[in-house]
Amino acid sequence: MSATVPAPSAVLTARALLLDMDGTLVNSDAVVDRIWRRWADRQGLDGDEVMRVVHGRQGHASMAMLLPGRPVEQNLADNARMLAEETADLDGVVPVPGAADFMASLNGLPHALVTSADMALAGARMAAAGLAMPEIRVTAESVGASKPDPEGFLKGAAELGVAPGDCVVFEDSDAGIEAGRAAGMRVVGVGPRAGLYGPDVVVGDLTGVRVVGVGGGWVEVRVG
Repeated sequence: MSATVPAPSAVLTARALLLDMDGTLVNSDAVVDRIWRRWADRQGLDGDEVMRVVHGRQGHASMAMLLPGRPVEQNLADNARMLAEETADLDGVVPVPGAADFMASLNGLPHALVTSADMALAGARMAAAGLAMPEIRVTAESVGASKPDPEGFLKGAAELGVAPGDCVVFEDSDAGIEAGRAAGMRVVGVGPRAGLYGPDVVVGDLTGVRVVGVGGGWVEVRVG
């Protein structure tokens, strides 16, 4: 007798998947916390308040929110230095549970990485987590505006040749979920932060997510 396979609790049909990295595929919270709390100390800011802002955004965009009126050039210089620090500090960078199997299931299916990290940081963290880098990736160098602006997701869809409404985004942060929604895409929220920001579907991690091709250029994202 064959085992009964439980029905998924949600099914989203799409032509392409757009994947955030930090908090979605890779747990880099330990590094992010170290780097940003040091920055907060240097600026005389409360570390907890800073940590409530920084997830999902490019560093200079977070700085602009936290220190209104600070010169853009100073934010960009701090951002470049901190990106280098984060790229060199991989202590505690691990895959989100289920990420390896999830990424393996995407072989041959249209998908792209859309991250606020630059290419060096994205490559270092994906490698540290033992995850293959998608062939198509939209990194900080690729866009003129940080999440929650939808530019990155719209660019990922365009590079895949897929209409925004036919994409499903995987995200963990308020900025990322807002960006996906602004792009006209459905959003699967991953992890403990995501449920606070109104994604279409929420999962604790990637262990309960299955992606299968169903023909005609469509895939199903089966959750649960």
